[in-house]
Amino acid sequence: QVQLVESGGGLVQAGGSLRLSCTTSGIVFSYNTMNWYRQAPGKQRELVASISPGFHEDYADSVKGRFSISKDNPKKTVYLQMNSLKPEETAVYYCNTKVGSITYWGQGTQVTVSS
Repeated sequence: QVQLVESGGGLVQAGGSLRLSCTTSGIVFSYNTMNWYRQAPGKQRELVASISPGFHEDYADSVKGRFSISKDNPKKTVYLQMNSLKPEETAVYYCNTKVGSITYWGQGTQVTVSS
């Protein structure tokens, strides 16, 4: 059974930082591209960052230079370090991966950035 469990969300002031974690089970973690998405109220879910099996990182333009994705293969965990957070980045942040034709999502973790 595949499980993705996010943690680390919370309330932070604008300009602050948070580190999200997504711990997985049921997948061959080192073989998977891992993604972080976010969904703000009333908006579509958007891709924030990805990390490939070979540790190649990709970022949405809006977060480049402020967010950093990383992973720990033995711990089967992917992280998202978020710095200089903005109020408009208030959203539920989700971990995501795809195994074959099946896409898996975590339950999400709320990030609220106050102005």
